[in-house]
Amino acid sequence: AALGVVRILIEKDLDIDLSEAVVAAVLQQPITTEDRNEKRDALYDYIIERLRGYIVDADNGLTTDMFEAVNIRRPPSLVDFYARLVAVSHFVVLDAANGLAAANKRTANILRKAKLADGVADNLVVDSALLKDDVERDLFHALQSAQKALVPLIEARAYSDALRRLSELRAPVDAFFDGVMVMVDDDALQRNRLALLVELRALFLGVADISSLTDRE
Repeated sequence: AALGVVRILIEKDLDIDLSEAVVAAVLQQPITTEDRNEKRDALYDYIIERLRGYIVDADNGLTTDMFEAVNIRRPPSLVDFYARLVAVSHFVVLDAANGLAAANKRTANILRKAKLADGVADNLVVDSALLKDDVERDLFHALQSAQKALVPLIEARAYSDALRRLSELRAPVDAFFDGVMVMVDDDALQRNRLALLVELRALFLGVADISSLTDRE
């Protein structure tokens, strides 16, 4: 039945919020609120697992690591979920893909160690006055440009175009990691560089967590 739900929603392009549908179904059951919450989460997770099997077993080039990259975002619509998956499959064949996936892994690790694993922090924003190195300034401007370009693409669910645009960040990202150390002793400088990484990670997470992708070389 769960696989049937998955197939109907994706193959008939029914763009509905699966989470809301599960909640509505569970509310009809004659059980306690605590049981409803437990059943809601269990049912949603069960359907997503059937989605995983449907995707990976389809022999269409969509792999487990691609699925995980999207599943981390928990898209409410399976139609949207599938669109992101297809975009990731287009991204992995780009020349910049492996390098950016590695950079995102490194970024995620640095933020995690700095206790910023969720990618957000109060008052953690880039102060352009503290950008001391050219590579910092170049990355900052590249991120600003990418952010402006991505807003309409994400809204239109043009995820392949969004990731293709983000692939242009490969050079400034590599130059940043080659040219500066993030976790320096200067607290203000460290926080500013962490803020740059938060912005970088947030841009990619707008589509998927590409740090989950495996090296394809």
